[in-house]
Amino acid sequence: MVLAACSPAASSASGASAQSSSRAGSGSASVPSGSSTVWLCEPGHSPDPCTASLDATSVSGTGAETYQAASPAKSPKADCFYVYPTVSSEKTINSDLRIQPAEISAAEEQASRFSTVCRVYAPMYRQVTVAGLTAGDAVRRKYVNIALSSLESAFADYLNHDNHGRPIVFIGHSQGAAMLILLLEQRVDSSPSLLHRMLSAIILGGNVEVPTGKVVGASFKNIPACTRAGELHCVIAYSSFLEQPPSDAFFAIPGQGVSLQSFQRGRKGLQVVCTDPAGLALESGVGAPLSPYFRGAATGLHASSWLTYPGLYKGACESKDGATWLQVTPTPAAGDTRPIVTESLGPTWGLHLYDVNISLGDLVADVQAEIAAYPG
Repeated sequence: MVLAACSPAASSASGASAQSSSRAGSGSASVPSGSSTVWLCEPGHSPDPCTASLDATSVSGTGAETYQAASPAKSPKADCFYVYPTVSSEKTINSDLRIQPAEISAAEEQASRFSTVCRVYAPMYRQVTVAGLTAGDAVRRKYVNIALSSLESAFADYLNHDNHGRPIVFIGHSQGAAMLILLLEQRVDSSPSLLHRMLSAIILGGNVEVPTGKVVGASFKNIPACTRAGELHCVIAYSSFLEQPPSDAFFAIPGQGVSLQSFQRGRKGLQVVCTDPAGLALESGVGAPLSPYFRGAATGLHASSWLTYPGLYKGACESKDGATWLQVTPTPAAGDTRPIVTESLGPTWGLHLYDVNISLGDLVADVQAEIAAYPG
């Protein structure tokens, strides 16, 4: 099985020259005494890809452009802990901890907009590269555990030195989502204090699993799927497709594909969680408009680092033939020339490359609602 998914921008940057950053600042990959953590994103240090330029241009169906100014929150009440997807093109089975353009691009594209509502921490971890993901199950398990161990070390460092009891939102995509499933299952799911601090976990393209028809169980014993805006201590999870996933899809079907990265092999009586990120704010999540944000550069009156296309997509969770997915439906009106995402890697992948960005505005709004609802 090959599961080497990454964000579009990150994939194009993966072969560029290396850079480094840490708690001690940018430049060489030095780390604080007694710590082995290298931070891709850490509040207070520059450069920080998770606080990259956030201004956006909203493009309507008529082509009209509206500038949206945005900046990192000055005194956010919560932290976000981000785990990036498979981006490393290194030849070893586990990556090293050098910060390279691929990781920077992933953080900018997937995590930076969350800095408008939280402090974003993103550790480097020894993720499994493409070479490792194509290995057999026994070999892959060994190297997944190496990746997980490095992530657990970074999370422990964050708790010991940075968190100070603040509420946390966990964010991960693809391999990052699989790592978060394992990390939460081992460190958070059975810890009342960490469960209380966990505002939510945004686990996309990773196959969080529950018993069929239930909101909790299987992947986690005590962390349910989110069902309403402002709900706390729950999971927002989905994999996005333009059409029903095929039976051999890497996502949306339990016990196969990305499920194997988190050692989830069960199939009978299970389903993959789908939480409509826009429908959380609605009585019914059927056909909710999505708020996509893509990195790019507008060519009209307002050039910016981000483009958003209001009213271009709607999303709804659907289940059929053992698959549960976020159905993304383009809804352009006549004469609308805005670009439409495609399943460029084929139907088994769906819109995996765009899982985060297809509804990034909604996800940020969901976190904002959770912060407002947190009693601490």
